[in-house]
Amino acid sequence: MRVLFAAPDALWPAWAPALMRLAPEMELVRADDAVDPARIDAIIFAPGGSLDDLSPFVNARLVQSLWAGVERIVTNPTLTQPLARMVDPGLARGMAEYCTGWALRAHLGMDRYAQDGEWRNGLTPPLACDRQVTILGMGELGRSVAAMLDGIGFPVSGFSASGRPVPGVRVFGPDDLDRALAAAEILIALLPDTPQTRGLLDADRLARLPQGAWLINPGRGTVLDDEAVLAALDSGHLGHAVLDVFRAEPLPRDHPFWSHPRVTVTPHIAAETRVETAAPVAVENLRRAMSGQPVLYLVDRDKGY
Repeated sequence: MRVLFAAPDALWPAWAPALMRLAPEMELVRADDAVDPARIDAIIFAPGGSLDDLSPFVNARLVQSLWAGVERIVTNPTLTQPLARMVDPGLARGMAEYCTGWALRAHLGMDRYAQDGEWRNGLTPPLACDRQVTILGMGELGRSVAAMLDGIGFPVSGFSASGRPVPGVRVFGPDDLDRALAAAEILIALLPDTPQTRGLLDADRLARLPQGAWLINPGRGTVLDDEAVLAALDSGHLGHAVLDVFRAEPLPRDHPFWSHPRVTVTPHIAAETRVETAAPVAVENLRRAMSGQPVLYLVDRDKGY
């Protein structure tokens, strides 16, 4: 099979050897190679490369994204091929560890204990079983985060548009967002970027959270109304916000998130696609597409993910 690697040049040195080692039958070519587009069987894609027009690749059976989020390709009007998002077990593990680490920091009140000589022994936190965590978005990442938090002992609730059940998690459906928020002493947002989720956490919905709740957002920056988050922090209704994703990245130096005492900014590092765990997923899907088997993690164009 002839596969076009349509991704930033910086990814080639790591991805090309891994893919060809796993699939020696693959001929992997780059966007700048002089190859007839009609002879391309599949495309491996990541935003930031030189390829935008997918229309010449009339015989490509699959576009395999290297990213979990596909909002920067699913809206491309030249995309007519089936599109699969990346579900990388390494990425899911990384996201679970990030969310668990910050949830524990919120739960244990680690920031309370300033090293200033004052003995604050009246600030003992409750046990995890007494602290409610709610996850917005119960896809692959949300389920991984829920499993890790449940293993520590946190009662975990989830919200998803489908309302599909998840073992060990109380799942709220699309009509129960307010109830999901009302239970969230720690709120973790892992929603995709879609027209339905943009600006979802506005002033009205943030007001539904319990007093002093923590917000952890490693999903998509578009889910937040930035001004509403700042207002909720200033009023004290929101205790702290840990933000890893933003509407504009890198986050501009003059953005008030940088200087707010109740905001922790991390530079989009919550989870990363790891070649060693993601390459087998890509190869499996390429082989499925070539043999006419069902493709894994196929994107629903109408939903956008």
